Amino acid sequence: MKYYIAALTFLAMALAAPQGDKKPIEIISSNSEMNADGSYSFAFESADGTKVSESGSQKQVGPKPEDIGTVSKGSYSYTSPDGITLTVNWVADQNGFQATGDHLPTPPPMPEHVVKILADLKAAGAL
Repeated sequence: MKYYIAALTFLAMALAAPQGDKKPIEIISSNSEMNADGSYSFAFESADGTKVSESGSQKQVGPKPEDIGTVSKGSYSYTSPDGITLTVNWVADQNGFQATGDHLPTPPPMPEHVVKILADLKAAGAL
C-alpha cells in the first residue's frame, strides 16, 4: 500500500510539472454586458489573434408563453498552425446549433430526383 501511495504521489507531481515553455496568452481586449431582461453580450481578443464574440437574448421558442429560451449568436476566429485565419459564425436557437465557416465541411447537394419528389409530396399536401 505504501508503494501504491508513493507511486501516485510521484505521478501527481509529474503531471503538475510545467509543460515546456508554454506561457499564458495575454487578453488584449475584453467586454461583457448582462442586462436585466436576460440579454447579454461578450467579446474578447487575445494577443495570438484569437477573437470570440457572442450575444444572446430571451425568446419564446415554443407555442406556449412559458416556452422561453435563450437564443444566441456569435463567432470565433483563430490562426491555424499553418498560418491561416479560420472563422466560425454560429447561431443557437429553437432550430438547434448551426455553424458556418469556409473551412467546415458541407453536405453534397440533394439529387434532383429527390428535390422533385419532395416538391410533388408538398404540392399533394403529404408533407
